[in-house]
Amino acid sequence: MRNAAVTPEGDQIRWVELPGQEPPRVYVHGLGATSPAYFTATAVHPLLAGHRSLLIDLLGHGISDRPTGFDYTLESHADVLATALTHAGVSNAELIAHSMGGSVAIVLAARHPHLVSRLVLVDANLDPIPRIPSSGGSSGIAAYSEQEFLTDGWREVRDRVGPHWWSTMRLAGREALHRSATHLTRGTVPTMRELLLDLKIPRTYLLPEADGPLPGTDGLTDAGVSVVAIPDCGHNIMLDTPEAFARATAAALTDGGPLAPRTGTNTLSDDRACGHVKRRH
Repeated sequence: MRNAAVTPEGDQIRWVELPGQEPPRVYVHGLGATSPAYFTATAVHPLLAGHRSLLIDLLGHGISDRPTGFDYTLESHADVLATALTHAGVSNAELIAHSMGGSVAIVLAARHPHLVSRLVLVDANLDPIPRIPSSGGSSGIAAYSEQEFLTDGWREVRDRVGPHWWSTMRLAGREALHRSATHLTRGTVPTMRELLLDLKIPRTYLLPEADGPLPGTDGLTDAGVSVVAIPDCGHNIMLDTPEAFARATAAALTDGGPLAPRTGTNTLSDDRACGHVKRRH
């Protein structure tokens, strides 16, 4: 485990690091998750092993500190992540980022371009989303006021999301969880989608095939973003169908890979089944 102080108060971001060759790969989790739990199998998969890999936990999540005075906007998440990566001597990294982590990764690439050479976004949030009371994920969490969430709302969310997600969500600071969800639903200005379209690095977006066509696919592919649909999986693609995820990620990290189309949505076939579909956090 490694760590870096990322705020003036000395709050620490921590990560699990695997040694290997450059360029480094940085794995970033989603809302209420933790990178070692979601990405270790991917990082050591034969198709992906051998690179220096940082399985990093965003501030407020997992093994990182949970300051209550931090605002947890997407921009702030990206800036303190940049501080941690700089401390680690990382530049031109390949980022593999899930859900909210994908949103943070887009903002990181836009604000700190020297740190990111390639993006693999895993069912990431690209647009603002409505707040929907009693729903799962960020839209349900953000429907509470912060005080409501801290008092009783977190218990209702615990019961809604179930034991699998709660096993990592319970590690997140409650202020961190609510503020991260609130700012994720609001998005950024320009939006994450607009920032992604403007980036000049190789970009791949992986999504569950069962979710249907990704809104705005034509605009993404016209801008050079490869959109790859993965069958037989839900939102947690890397956990639901690890072999297909490893193949798609390895292809996305290879120039001219077979799963990097420039028009339309490519589908990666796999013979493994997975759990039910979950929408983006």
